[in-house]
Amino acid sequence: MTKVLVSDPIDQTGIDILSQVAQVDVRTGLSPEQLKEIIGEYDGLMIRSGTTVTAEIIEAAGKLRIIGRAGVGVDNVDVPAATKRGVMVVNSPEGNTIAAAEHALALMLSLSRHVPHAHVSTMAGGWDRKKYVGNELYKKKLGVVGLGKIGSHVARVAKAMGMELLAYDPFVSPERAQQLQVKLLPLAELFAEADYVSLHLPRTPDTENLVNAELLRTMKPTARIVNCARGGIIAEADIAEAVDKGVIAGAALDVYAKEPLEADSPLRSVGERLILTPHLGASTAEAQENVAIDVAEQIRDVLLGLPARSAVNIPGLNAEVMEQLKPHLQLAETLGQLLSQLAGGQISELEVRLQGEFASHPAQPLVIAALKGLLSTALGDSINYVNAGLEAKERGIHVLEVKDDAARDFAGGSLQLSSKGANGHHTVTGAVFADGELRITTIDEFPVNVAPSRHMLFTRHRDMPGIIGNLGSVLGEHNVNIASMQVGRRIVRGDAVMVLSLDDPLPPDLLASVHAINGIQEAHPVTL
Repeated sequence: MTKVLVSDPIDQTGIDILSQVAQVDVRTGLSPEQLKEIIGEYDGLMIRSGTTVTAEIIEAAGKLRIIGRAGVGVDNVDVPAATKRGVMVVNSPEGNTIAAAEHALALMLSLSRHVPHAHVSTMAGGWDRKKYVGNELYKKKLGVVGLGKIGSHVARVAKAMGMELLAYDPFVSPERAQQLQVKLLPLAELFAEADYVSLHLPRTPDTENLVNAELLRTMKPTARIVNCARGGIIAEADIAEAVDKGVIAGAALDVYAKEPLEADSPLRSVGERLILTPHLGASTAEAQENVAIDVAEQIRDVLLGLPARSAVNIPGLNAEVMEQLKPHLQLAETLGQLLSQLAGGQISELEVRLQGEFASHPAQPLVIAALKGLLSTALGDSINYVNAGLEAKERGIHVLEVKDDAARDFAGGSLQLSSKGANGHHTVTGAVFADGELRITTIDEFPVNVAPSRHMLFTRHRDMPGIIGNLGSVLGEHNVNIASMQVGRRIVRGDAVMVLSLDDPLPPDLLASVHAINGIQEAHPVTL
């Protein structure tokens, strides 16, 4: 008999759906050892955030076909281990959208009209009408940072309320911005111009402490900021000080770097211009029901032999095909990451060209892997193999897929990604060598042969004496060690590219010194 284990509290509607096709056992609060001991009995597993599904547990799950996470993130599931075993992982990427967007708007309105503090004052016997004079949102400028599903919904509602919309999202095309009626701006200009800022970004190394004292000082003293996205995007000590000292007029936070919010957090000592809520963005009855229904329906469908609509790992591929394509998918994702950082701005079009032997492989997984890499620089772990296509569409990125059987630069074929966007046209090509190693083979049509590494530096420069030595000296003076270096050129004394593999990331303040070297036209630090 088909069996499904529910190991976290789930809305009853989800359990009812699963009961249509399986015996459902609800056993919450299991230890990892207890889960490992019983998981071998089950065909499906439904969880929320309380259960961590490790590779060890997946290894013990001999019958398991699907893991369903009733929520957006899947950071508590070892997705690569599940994929290797042929276990599908699904989530509910849109179930919390409305709830999170509405909470951001609720906090914005609460900030403007001092709702929580006026309520406390009135309940205590006060009648402080003059103290709690507020501000209208009508005709104010709202800066939306991140135009994914939640940010876009906030923008649409705010527009209906009469607000003027500004936005920052490096992957949103001008056409998509026009549809949403937002004015795209660089981040610094948005913060300087906005009356309100609403954050809708994932937490990544690039966004951690993005909003800090320096950025807050550029805001209007009448400006306010809302964060219902992820903790850690705002430097909490900095915003506490900015609100307390009147650098900005107020802030409302629903998420924190450490949750629950620590007792000695500086946020707790700020006065009435700061509103704090305990991560309530997805806490509506409708959202909890929606994610339970969404994931339960997907588990039901997969157990009936039907496709899932929100698989986090690649849908439709069995474990054997996954293993065969593994290095090719890794190459596609790596090239996507590289292209994103070389382009350095909005991308409106991506062409994925499968050349030679690559053209014999299934194209869809390679396209999705390329998009995942392309968007991961900005969106981090929130991007996966299913939502990469949806996120690209949301941002107006037009995707072209080309199979070219005749292109045979390498025995195993090659994969080429080309982008068009705000900073022009860029192309990268790569191959999988016979030993399974990945190689970057061209950068903007300059031939190279470079193994991808964690930290790299790409330059475009004039092919002239002294360039390599000068760059090496600058890096050496700042204790940056070069692991390997290669130059690619088409003609002598023309333009060339240089690729350096570094032991450590290039310090941000060193990039200006690299640009200042005579002959260097572009310099792009890349992290893979």
